[in-house]
Amino acid sequence: MGEEELDDYEATLELALVQEYKAVLSMFSYAVETDRRFYLANEVNVDVKSSTNPTLLEVTLTDAWVWDMYRAARFVPSVRVLTFRDVNVERLPDDELP
Repeated sequence: MGEEELDDYEATLELALVQEYKAVLSMFSYAVETDRRFYLANEVNVDVKSSTNPTLLEVTLTDAWVWDMYRAARFVPSVRVLTFRDVNVERLPDDELP
């Protein structure tokens, strides 16, 4: 497989991932971004494990979807992330809002 074919393959995978993201977004309550991944989840718990510098965070997600174009199964029942980096958790708007 040449470099151009590989680029085309990755572009096709990324387009499919964007389309899947748009299709499943309304099923989730939170968007979570870590230094390594982006997730959608219905429950999020962030626990400070140590108050040292840098601070260790444990992020637990339940009923999650993982943004990863190389992963065969993106829906997972639970995710546990340990990180010293920033974690961004956003509550997604309800569909019923005008």
